[in-house]
Amino acid sequence: GMDHVILVLRKVFQYEVEKCIQLMLEAHKTGRSVVWTGLLEPAELKADQIRSCGPDPVMKAHGAGTLLVTIEPV
Repeated sequence: GMDHVILVLRKVFQYEVEKCIQLMLEAHKTGRSVVWTGLLEPAELKADQIRSCGPDPVMKAHGAGTLLVTIEPV
Protein backbone atom coordinates (compact mmCIF):
# COMPACT_ATOMS: atom_id res chain seq x y z
CA GLY A 1 0.00 0.00 0.00
CA MET A 2 0.87 3.65 0.17
CA ASP A 3 2.65 3.30 3.53
CA HIS A 4 5.05 0.77 2.02
CA VAL A 5 5.94 3.13 -0.85
CA ILE A 6 6.67 5.93 1.63
CA LEU A 7 8.81 3.64 3.80
CA VAL A 8 10.85 2.47 0.79
CA LEU A 9 11.46 6.03 -0.47
CA ARG A 10 12.48 7.18 3.01
CA LYS A 11 14.81 4.20 3.46
CA VAL A 12 16.55 4.46 0.07
CA PHE A 13 16.63 8.25 -0.44
CA GLN A 14 16.19 9.64 3.12
CA TYR A 15 13.50 11.98 1.76
CA GLU A 16 11.13 13.87 4.05
CA VAL A 17 7.69 12.27 4.42
CA GLU A 18 6.06 15.12 2.45
CA LYS A 19 8.31 14.53 -0.57
CA CYS A 20 7.63 10.77 -0.42
CA ILE A 21 3.88 11.44 -0.39
CA GLN A 22 4.18 13.76 -3.43
CA LEU A 23 6.18 11.18 -5.40
CA MET A 24 3.79 8.38 -4.44
CA LEU A 25 0.70 10.40 -5.42
CA GLU A 26 2.28 11.30 -8.77
CA ALA A 27 2.96 7.62 -9.45
CA HIS A 28 -0.56 6.73 -8.32
CA LYS A 29 -2.15 9.31 -10.67
CA THR A 30 0.09 8.97 -13.73
CA GLY A 31 1.51 5.46 -13.36
CA ARG A 32 5.07 6.70 -12.82
CA SER A 33 7.22 9.18 -10.95
CA VAL A 34 10.83 10.33 -11.29
CA VAL A 35 12.14 9.61 -7.80
CA TRP A 36 15.81 10.47 -8.33
CA THR A 37 18.10 11.89 -11.03
CA GLY A 38 21.85 11.38 -11.16
CA LEU A 39 24.70 9.30 -12.50
CA LEU A 40 24.16 5.75 -13.78
CA GLU A 41 26.19 3.86 -11.17
CA PRO A 42 24.43 5.34 -8.10
CA ALA A 43 21.10 5.03 -9.96
CA GLU A 44 21.71 1.29 -10.38
CA LEU A 45 22.57 0.98 -6.68
CA LYS A 46 19.42 2.85 -5.65
CA ALA A 47 17.29 0.72 -8.00
CA ASP A 48 18.77 -2.42 -6.39
CA GLN A 49 18.04 -1.01 -2.92
CA ILE A 50 14.39 -0.38 -3.90
CA ARG A 51 14.05 -3.92 -5.26
CA SER A 52 15.68 -5.40 -2.15
CA CYS A 53 12.92 -3.85 0.00
CA GLY A 54 10.59 -6.43 -1.57
CA PRO A 55 6.81 -6.28 -1.80
CA ASP A 56 4.54 -4.69 0.78
CA PRO A 57 4.30 -7.39 3.48
CA VAL A 58 0.62 -6.53 4.10
CA MET A 59 -0.36 -6.62 0.40
CA LYS A 60 1.85 -9.57 -0.58
CA ALA A 61 -0.98 -12.01 0.13
CA HIS A 62 -3.10 -10.08 -2.39
CA GLY A 63 -0.47 -10.48 -5.13
CA ALA A 64 1.49 -7.26 -4.61
CA GLY A 65 5.00 -7.35 -6.05
CA THR A 66 8.17 -5.37 -5.50
CA LEU A 67 8.01 -1.73 -6.59
CA LEU A 68 8.81 -1.40 -10.30
CA VAL A 69 11.97 0.58 -11.05
CA THR A 70 13.38 1.65 -14.39
CA ILE A 71 16.59 3.56 -15.11
CA GLU A 72 16.27 5.90 -18.06
CA PRO A 73 18.65 8.41 -19.66
CA VAL A 74 17.58 12.01 -19.01
